[in-house]
Amino acid sequence: MKSKGLGCLIFFLIFLLLASVVVNFLQFAAHFGLSESLAGEIEQPPKFHEMLEQKGAAESKDKIVRLDLEGIISSGPAEEFFGSGGLDLESLKRALLQATEDTSVKAIVLRIDSPGGEVTASDTIYHAVKEAAKKVPVVVYMDSLAASGGYYVSCGATKIVANETTLTGSIGVIIQSLNYSGAFGKVGMETMTFVSGAFKDTLGGSRPMRDEEKAYVQGLVTNMYERFLGIVSQARHIDKETLKNGIADGRVFTGGEAMQKKLVDQIGYIEDAYATARDLSHAPNASVVRYQHRGSLRDLLDVFSSAQDTKGRVKIDLSDRLIPRLQPGKMYLLPAHMAP
Repeated sequence: MKSKGLGCLIFFLIFLLLASVVVNFLQFAAHFGLSESLAGEIEQPPKFHEMLEQKGAAESKDKIVRLDLEGIISSGPAEEFFGSGGLDLESLKRALLQATEDTSVKAIVLRIDSPGGEVTASDTIYHAVKEAAKKVPVVVYMDSLAASGGYYVSCGATKIVANETTLTGSIGVIIQSLNYSGAFGKVGMETMTFVSGAFKDTLGGSRPMRDEEKAYVQGLVTNMYERFLGIVSQARHIDKETLKNGIADGRVFTGGEAMQKKLVDQIGYIEDAYATARDLSHAPNASVVRYQHRGSLRDLLDVFSSAQDTKGRVKIDLSDRLIPRLQPGKMYLLPAHMAP
């Protein structure tokens, strides 16, 4: 009995050794580009896998694609492996393109559950959604939160459906910096900074900001805010001055309040968003499918590779799950309580 258990252990150790050799070879190949030379061609981005969400009529081949945008909107990658979370910026753009190029796709439902994020990333996704809406109807469904940048993106859609309890709006721009010059003074420290211009270290934090610097930064924020107002005004057919003097002051609203203020078109649930998409696309029997990234061995290797430190040890960092990891110097479309 003991010899049988020992044999199983030896077999298992041999298996782990072989697996380690294969993984290391594939990492080496990926690092030096050998996989591309072996394949003889440049690797194309993978197509998204379709998963049935809601069955339509058996005789119909029409489809409605559901996409998910979750968390902080950023130009960086999201953890999209094995269906965890929503799609990142580039993946969402590819998903929209794949859907609009598929003749059996009659509409898109974009579910948003996001407090917002980077100005440029939000604008990029808004543009991609608006371009997709020129080809097929795009219905945004607002889940728990679709504020600031999340609302910015929604303005590119054909129709917006919100839950009664959704928090949305927060039309505004925010940028923050930490000033620690007082703390440095208390411990007898100071920074020596050499700059090429008077405004180069404006958000440095090692000294108090000058009045002209405050005016300069406020001008940048106001410029971005004016663009946000223009996007909302065009999408919702509300005069910019009316927005500026009323609801576009950074407040969030419930879905019901947003409906009264003409920020959304309909109150309902995700199923109501599907129904609206079917109506807009004249495809009453369409099935609803979700796009998901199908994880590959290379994806798994990339995850392990990015998680390793210089000594080969695997690092696990959950801090960005608990607190949004915002980058200094970037402008964000976020509620004030989400800013650093």
